Order: sequence, then structure tokens, then C-alpha cells
Amino acid sequence: MTTTMFSAKGRFYRGNIHTHSTLSDGVLEPAEVCRRYKAEGYDFIALTDHFVGDYNYPIVDTTGFRDDSFTTILGAELHSGAMQNGELWHILAVGLPTDFALSHSPTFAPVAGQETGPEIAARARAAGAYVAIAHPQWSGLTIEDARSIKAAHAVEVYNHGCHTESDRADGTYMLDMLLSEDRKLTLCATDDAHFKGPDYFGGWVMVKAAQNTPEALLEALKAGHNYSTQGPEFNNVRWTDDYVEVESSSVATIILQGQGTATAAVHGHSMTRTKVPITPRVAGSDWLRVTLIDHAGKRAWLNPYWRG
Repeated sequence: MTTTMFSAKGRFYRGNIHTHSTLSDGVLEPAEVCRRYKAEGYDFIALTDHFVGDYNYPIVDTTGFRDDSFTTILGAELHSGAMQNGELWHILAVGLPTDFALSHSPTFAPVAGQETGPEIAARARAAGAYVAIAHPQWSGLTIEDARSIKAAHAVEVYNHGCHTESDRADGTYMLDMLLSEDRKLTLCATDDAHFKGPDYFGGWVMVKAAQNTPEALLEALKAGHNYSTQGPEFNNVRWTDDYVEVESSSVATIILQGQGTATAAVHGHSMTRTKVPITPRVAGSDWLRVTLIDHAGKRAWLNPYWRG
């Protein structure tokens, strides 16, 4: 069986869905952020400034920066309530309406009487947003924290800003734990760019959509018609009972991951069409996902495949 998105109509569009500007704690104006991403070959971005009172709760109107080859999706990074470590929640919401009701989040410190993280995430999803659990490693999320965000579509498995600024970029462990609890989640890679350091153009999503419009891109993201990457490309994926066949850009390693210690890997040189065996250990997992690694160590991640 071919993974659905590769047979779906449309094409892949490159986008960054976690970005900041001078309307919160970034250093570039919204127009310049959009210009730079377009200049670097991106098809779309979501400007997701921090939704707190310190910045007047911005949902940045980027519609004026759209054209025939580049579009934007409105969104924000939401903050409300305390995680188990006592710090404020960070929840990525892409596709918010401009009239999304304000939260009671005056600063980056939790305060009494505000919504919990799960509550504001649920409200964002009900408003039509694609919701992701942002930078789990950087935030210090516990599994109990992550379990509580029932409204999430995805987990941010790579955050380039967290990689460059704190070496805490990873979310795969948290994703895999939730998948093993039967949570039907997808994944995303982002920049979380502030442009204070080299936190840009390092991780993105490739979204298979019928058109490069906010509506079509959001629909595809919610359907899981995307993969995430630092550079390597998935061109096709075909699942059988005995192996997964991956067509890709040139890579050195392909790893198949499942529940617990279930993994299988193939290593080689300039691999572009590769069969990874579904070993007995891997076959026992309800879900599987694929990671590509190229010769420079750059990765790409496929959304989980649910067997049966």
C-alpha cells in the first residue's frame, strides 16, 4: 500500500510553521520575515508570535505579503497555565482566526485564574487551528503534560531554534511514547526563528496539497499529508507485510522505528530506492515511522503509519 499523501492530488509545498517577528520577541519586522522565507524558496510560512499581554496578544495579519507564489497562514504560539515544572505552556496554533478570544496571560509567568494548557489548546482546535505540542525537550515536558493535550494534531519533533540556542531540539521520544498509548498524532519540524542567531532555514514541513492556499495547506496538515525535514526528501513510500520501500533523495541511512525497542535500519551509499525489512520485532508494533539520514547527517521524518 502506498502512503496516502503520495497518491493524493497536488504537489508538495515547503513551509515553516513556527516563526516570530518584532510583534513579539523576534528582531525582524513581519514583512522582512516573509521576504526572507520567500527568497529562500519557501512556498509559505506561519508567523506565530507569542500570544501574551506583554505583546498585546498578536495574531499577525500577514495577508498583505501573499502573492501568486507565496502564501501565509495566520497563527500564534499560545501560552496559558503551568506545566508540571511550574513554567508556562507553549502550544503552536496554526490557522487561528483573527478574533480568537484573548487568554488571561499577561506575561510569560503563570497566573491564577487562567486557562490550562489543555483548555487553550482545545479552544484553538475548535477555532479551526492545527495544534502542535511545541519543543517538548526544551520545555521540559513530562509524559503527563503531553498526555493532557488531547487537542493536539502533532508533536514538534525538531525545533531548529532550540537546536542552535540550547541543544534541546528533539521531540521524537515524546511522540513515540504517545503513539504507543494509541494517540493518533503526526509530527512537524520547524525553525522557531527569531533571527537573533542562526535559528532559521533549518527545519520545515513539506505539505502535499491541491493548492498553495491557507485553506488547502491546513486541510493537508490536519490530514497528515506532510513530512518533516532538514533537507532529505521522501519521493514515495510503499508498505507491504514484509518491508517498506522508500524512494528518496540520496541518503546514507533509513531507519524504521516502532514501539519500544522495535527498530530496523539499512545503511548504504547514495541510496534512492531502498527496502527496509519489517522484522519480527518491528512487525509487533501497531505503528511504524521512517527516518532518513543523508551523508551530512541531515534528517527527514515521515508521519507514523498505523498497521491494520
